[in-house]
Amino acid sequence: MRIISGELKGRKLNFLKNKKTRPLKDNVKENIFNIIEHSKRINLKIKNSNVLDLYSGVGSFGIECISRGAKKVTFIERDINASKILKENLNKFSLFKKTTVYNNKIENILTENKSKKFNIFFFDPPFQDFDFVNNIKLIKKNNIFKTKHIVIIHREKNTIDKFENFLKIIEIKNYGRSKILFGLFI
Repeated sequence: MRIISGELKGRKLNFLKNKKTRPLKDNVKENIFNIIEHSKRINLKIKNSNVLDLYSGVGSFGIECISRGAKKVTFIERDINASKILKENLNKFSLFKKTTVYNNKIENILTENKSKKFNIFFFDPPFQDFDFVNNIKLIKKNNIFKTKHIVIIHREKNTIDKFENFLKIIEIKNYGRSKILFGLFI
């Protein structure tokens, strides 16, 4: 697992070796960033964005955002072991000034931090988790998104999720077992 582009390009990330954690593959990550940067449907750039990386694992997505010029990344990871590796990665690259890490339930953090607003939301829940939809609804309800924003969701290709009435899906891409959805709050 490595950083693909930007200031930290080519640097290796520490990762968790267990069956519970599913790391974001480099080719999928690279395609996500290509779509953000080049899609005519997405009116947003990573540079100077505020990013909320939910189910962040070891921080692969958020650290990539910082490498590409994001202003601030907030990581939320409930698993204590993944959170420990995430903090090791942030320390390894001296990124603590541009980041905040929460080792807690997502809904607790979203409820406590209503004043922060974000441009990029990255959801990478376990494939069998369907509760993440409630967290998307909570973001919408608490209005913690900026006018220019994008919601990116990593799911298993055959998963059927319902987002109507709160999220407009503007693009879907499949990569092997993975499905990446890009959406906007409505």
